[in-house]
Amino acid sequence: MYLIIALSIIVFSVLTVTTRKILRSATFLLFTLFATAALYFNLDYEFLGAVQIAVYAGGIVVLFVFSILLTSHPGHNSERLVSKKRVLGVFAALAMAVVVGMALLYRFGMAFASLPPMENPKMHAIGQALMGTGKYQYLLPFEAISVLLLACIIGGVVIARKR
Repeated sequence: MYLIIALSIIVFSVLTVTTRKILRSATFLLFTLFATAALYFNLDYEFLGAVQIAVYAGGIVVLFVFSILLTSHPGHNSERLVSKKRVLGVFAALAMAVVVGMALLYRFGMAFASLPPMENPKMHAIGQALMGTGKYQYLLPFEAISVLLLACIIGGVVIARKR
C-alpha cells in the first residue's frame, strides 16, 4: 500500500508542476494532498490525516481555485517559461537528490538500531500545543497565518475588481 501511495504522490506532484492548464494543476495538487493524507492514515497518524484533508485539501486548494477563477481565465494555457538558468536548476535538483538520498540512507541505518517505543500524542495535548500561549505553543503563529490568508483573499478581490 505504501508503494501505491508514494507512486501516486510522485505522479500527481510531477503533473502539478508540468501541466500548462492552471485549474488542472490545482486539481492535481488536490490529488497530491489526498494521497499525502492517505500516507498519514497508513502510518496511523489519524489527526494529521484529518488535518491534511480539512485544512490543505479542503481549505487551501479551495482558496487557490477561488484565486485562479478571480484573476485569470482557467481554460487558457499558461505561457511556456523560458529560463537561462537551466544548468543551475539541474545542478540544484541533483544536489537535493544527493541530500535526500543521504538522509534516507542514514534513516534506514537508524532503523536497525534500537529506538525507544513511540506512542501517538493524545488529542488534548495537541489542542493545548496548538491553542496555547505559553512556551512551545502555537496560537500566535496560527493567528498570524490566518491574517496572512485574509490579506491574500482581499488582495485577490482587489486585483479582480480592477479588471
